[in-house]
Amino acid sequence: MMAEAQKVESLEFRAEVQQLLNILSHSLYKEREIFLRELISNASDALHRVQFVQLTNDDVLDSDAELAIRATIDEEANTITVADTGIGMTRDELVENLGTIAHSGAMAFLKTLEEGHKLEEIIGQFGVGFYAVFMVAEEVRVTTRSYLPEAGAWTWISTGDSTYRLTPAEKAERGTVVEIQLKEEAKEFASPWRLEQIVQAYSNYVSFPIYVGDEVANQQTAIWRQPSSEVDEDAYHDFYRQLTMDFEAPLLHFHLVSDVPVEIRSILYVPRGRDQGILRSRTDYGLKLYSRKVLIQDRNKDLLPEYLRFVEGVVDSADIPLNVARETVQSSRAIGHIRRALRSRLIKSLQELGEEDPEAYQVFWEAWGPFIKEGVATDLAGRDDLLPLLRFPTSKSGGDLVALSEYAERMQEGQTEIYYLLGDSLRSVERSPHLDAFRSNDLEVLYLVDPLDAFMVQSLREFEGNSLANVDDPDLDLPETESPADQPTPELEPEPFARLIARFRKVLGDRVAEVRESRVLKGSPCRLVSSGGGSERDLQRVRRLLEEDYEVPAKILEINRTHRLIRDLSRLSEQPAADPLVDLTIEQLFDNLLLLEGLHPGPAEMVPRIHSLLEQAAAAALPEDD
Repeated sequence: MMAEAQKVESLEFRAEVQQLLNILSHSLYKEREIFLRELISNASDALHRVQFVQLTNDDVLDSDAELAIRATIDEEANTITVADTGIGMTRDELVENLGTIAHSGAMAFLKTLEEGHKLEEIIGQFGVGFYAVFMVAEEVRVTTRSYLPEAGAWTWISTGDSTYRLTPAEKAERGTVVEIQLKEEAKEFASPWRLEQIVQAYSNYVSFPIYVGDEVANQQTAIWRQPSSEVDEDAYHDFYRQLTMDFEAPLLHFHLVSDVPVEIRSILYVPRGRDQGILRSRTDYGLKLYSRKVLIQDRNKDLLPEYLRFVEGVVDSADIPLNVARETVQSSRAIGHIRRALRSRLIKSLQELGEEDPEAYQVFWEAWGPFIKEGVATDLAGRDDLLPLLRFPTSKSGGDLVALSEYAERMQEGQTEIYYLLGDSLRSVERSPHLDAFRSNDLEVLYLVDPLDAFMVQSLREFEGNSLANVDDPDLDLPETESPADQPTPELEPEPFARLIARFRKVLGDRVAEVRESRVLKGSPCRLVSSGGGSERDLQRVRRLLEEDYEVPAKILEINRTHRLIRDLSRLSEQPAADPLVDLTIEQLFDNLLLLEGLHPGPAEMVPRIHSLLEQAAAAALPEDD
């Protein structure tokens, strides 16, 4: 009888299991090192279970044993052993747990794959993480003993083919030991350094010590799972440096703990700048995603909108449904809840930073402002939440940044529109002739000088009931404001002015759509305004940024008949000998406007003309006898 009990049992998997194991070990996982993460996760689960049992049961085998995981290596034999002091398994549990794929619908799993479904679409149906070990193993031996004192020890042996073996074993201690005979091409894992690297990458925050040899390889303490009241600023900053290799303190961080409607344990950081140090090893973006402190994804891009990709941090949730490989997250209601919660809290924190520390917010805006503008342009549903974060220089701010709400508070009585001016730089827009009427009427204008502004303003058409209006709109109806009485200014008579307009049309030809008198210019001789609606005018700048063969559209040229240069040019145009100078001046005035608008296709082409104008000006200034 004893001999019969001690013999090895050879059990057959179902016929399809060999095919299934081949899929799991060769097609499901992207990186072979995942096998250790899966074994450690299983060991951690077993330790948690026995820890729970010990709360109510004193009759536990080895009740004083350290709750730990140990990985050891025999480099000469090319083996790895992963052992735990967890809850262990009886013979029946061993068959049930390690035979799960043979008894939980393997054929249905294969059929699903044959029907064209992707592996990431099949969520949580199979406990297959253990079988990742066959990516690196020629043979696996699992020896286990249950926490129940009366249970014996058993060994499960498999090479990943159509059968597995069971045999009684000699094991006095509670827990499970997984012995892996590595494949020849997997010898790299028979290295303490390599195992420590994998532990720190994927299992650094497992609650129990993970020994590699005699040394503890994991950190264990996950500060995002601690109450925020127990974590000081130095700990937050230390974790940020560890996370990013950025040794400059972040601009802000927040610690989010929530259990409803889904569990969230998260710490997010906003870096101080785009250059986060020469030691920064990653150029990709995304948050670290954990499930019960086990790393699932190093860079998850689904937990925040793409325009918030500058944010660093970790998210841990036990409620995220995972695919069979734990490597990608299924789009689900839980993910949606987490995404909304993180986004909402982040935007609230940025608003508070802007209100409480404007200097720090300016640092944020200089580094990450374009990302917020991208959000305004692309996130139509969430755009209104982002509007309080926007900042712009204005014609009255002296270079400081102004929120839209500040602009709205300073609007003139009777003003119903928020005026903006698109340009390539502050220096160019400050010299724009479009500002003449706004300065004389004491009206503030937003300066939009970021390349993204032309995209953003397509979506940003109003704020707090006030529509946005481009100052190059020729039909703007400006509100009447009190201002000192204008001094009488000489102006051209209608006839010579009409002749000058005709001269402009002749010189510029089809480069302009129309030449006409300006109703608003004060200190500038002329300006270019766009025909078409406001959206179409803004799109012209977008096209200039996107199209390689962009051609400047024909605009309307408006002329200020009171400006001295225009009056002098009119008198010159009556003198045939001055024709070359008149034409050069008209050409240069037009090019100046293109330059200020940021539309000139080749500014260098102006140089010969400027030289000619200078020569003529110098000659005219010399005494006639010279």
